[in-house]
Amino acid sequence: MSISSGSINDALSSKPLSRPQNPCFSSGPCAKPPFWQPMILKEAALGRSHRSRVGIQKIHQSLISMREALEIPPSHWIALVSGSATGAMESLLWNLLGPRSISVLAWDVFGRRWAKDITDELKLANTHIYEHETELDQTDFSHDVVFTWNASTSGICAPQDPWIDPARQGLTICDATSAAFALPLPWEELDATAFSWQKGLGGESGHGVIVLGPRARERLESYAPSWPVPYLYRLAVDRKINSGLFEGQTLNTPSLLVVEDALYALKWAEEQGGVKGMHRRTLRNFLKIRDWVEKTPWIDFLAPIPRFRSPVTVCLTFTENLVWSWVQNFCRLLEEEGAGFDLKNHESAPPSLRIWAGPTIETSDLEALFPWLTWSYHKMKRNV
Repeated sequence: MSISSGSINDALSSKPLSRPQNPCFSSGPCAKPPFWQPMILKEAALGRSHRSRVGIQKIHQSLISMREALEIPPSHWIALVSGSATGAMESLLWNLLGPRSISVLAWDVFGRRWAKDITDELKLANTHIYEHETELDQTDFSHDVVFTWNASTSGICAPQDPWIDPARQGLTICDATSAAFALPLPWEELDATAFSWQKGLGGESGHGVIVLGPRARERLESYAPSWPVPYLYRLAVDRKINSGLFEGQTLNTPSLLVVEDALYALKWAEEQGGVKGMHRRTLRNFLKIRDWVEKTPWIDFLAPIPRFRSPVTVCLTFTENLVWSWVQNFCRLLEEEGAGFDLKNHESAPPSLRIWAGPTIETSDLEALFPWLTWSYHKMKRNV
C-alpha cells in the first residue's frame, strides 16, 4: 500500500509527544549541569568580603579545581579576572601585545572583534588578519598569534591535530571561551589563554579566567606597553607581575555566589572524569547531531570542512536560502512550545541555528529536540 505525500507531511507536521527535560540549548550562558538546584549555593560566603580569609580560600579553591579538571600543568598560572571572557581576553591583549608583529585568526565575530581592538584601540599597524580557516597553514609563528579556539558564531573550531609550532618565537594568545571544559587544550602550546565559566561549566557570567604560561609571564616582566593599561586589566606594574591574582586575590569585587556555583560545577566536572570525560560527553552529543543532519535533507552544517567543524557550538544552516525573519519565527515556535530555547545563531552570522552540545547537555535532551526541529520546519513551510 502506497503512502501519500500528504500523509507523510501530516505526520511530519504533528507535534512530538515529548519535550526535552531541559530545553536550554543556548551557547552562553549555557545549560546548568544536570540535576543542578539552587540549594547547592547554600554554602556561599554571602555578605563576606572577597578579601576575607574565607573569600580568598573559595576563589583559590576554584583555581585549584580548574587546574585539576582541565589538566593545566604547574608551569601555567591561573587567575580570576573581571568582565567574563571578554574582560579576560582584553586583559591579555592590553598587557602582552606590542613587541612583535601580530597575526589574528579571525574566523568569526569574536576574532574580528579582537582584530578591531588591536588595530583601532591599540593602534598596532603591523597586524595581519586571516578570516578563513583554510589559511591556517599560513600562520606565521614568528608573530604573536591571536585566535579563537572555537569560533562559536561560525561553527568553526581549531583542528585537534597539531598545528601550533613548538619552536614559535611569538606568543600564542587563545580565546578558549567555548572550548574550555568541552575540548582538550594543548596547554604547552598556549602561552596565554582566556575563557569563562558560563560556557562549558554552565556557570554564571561576569567573571573571566586567564591562564599564563612561562613565555607570557616572561613578556610581562620584560616589556611594558606604551599605552596606559586600564586598572581592571593590569596584570603587572613596573614589569612586576601581580602574583596575588594567581593566589585568589582579584582586581575588583567578584560575586562569591558565582564562585560557589563554579565550585559545584567543577566538582561535577571531576565526577565526569575531568576534561576527558567532559570531552566524551561533548563528542557523544555532536555525533547525535551529525547523524540527524545526515538524514535530514533541509539542514546542513554551516562550517563545510569537517576538519574545522565545531563539535561544541554546532551551527546549522538551512539548505534553502532563508532570511533571518524566517529563522526567528522558526525558533519562536520552539520557544512557545517549551521545546528549545535560544537556538537562533548570533546576528552577525548568516541566517542559521546554533545548538550548544557541550558537556552539560544531556544526549537524551538532544534526541528529544530533533523531532521538534522537524515539526517547526514543516509548520513554517506549510504556513508560507
